[in-house]
Amino acid sequence: MPLAEATHRTLEDDPGAEVRAELCDLAVDGDDRLGVSRSEVERGGPSYTVDTLRLLLEGEMAGDQITLILGADQAGKLGVWREPKEVLSLARVAVAARKGVARNDVLARVGALAGAEQIEFFDMPRIDISSSMVRARAASNRPIRYLLPDKVIARIEADGLYSTPVGAKTG
Repeated sequence: MPLAEATHRTLEDDPGAEVRAELCDLAVDGDDRLGVSRSEVERGGPSYTVDTLRLLLEGEMAGDQITLILGADQAGKLGVWREPKEVLSLARVAVAARKGVARNDVLARVGALAGAEQIEFFDMPRIDISSSMVRARAASNRPIRYLLPDKVIARIEADGLYSTPVGAKTG
């Protein structure tokens, strides 16, 4: 689910929510097991997880149980999110390992939140690819092959997306 507007950082050289949604569509194209929700893009404005969970549970996912998958780095910051207790009450939270962040670190930071005892940790092979790393590689004309699906790479290259170095002033 691409966000409409980041609340916690400025996205450098951002092509816009609609283009990011199209890139997500390209990423899952041909795999019937995956889909893209445009809920945040269509709603517009700042994207807060608690608002999105409410929107989904009142609409397209009414009656469903939502699992919010977070990297351990983001799970450790859950306590400073908007309405973190409500996030934990609306969705099952599953946490994947991230480099440099131990389970105990996450629990130490969010353990006091009501519902934190239900956070589930799961193991999976770690692939240390981040969107900022991919954007930085694209901006410096370094290969991004094998980091993204070929259709996404083709769109990025065809439209010159992310061609400004990350952190550079764009005007």
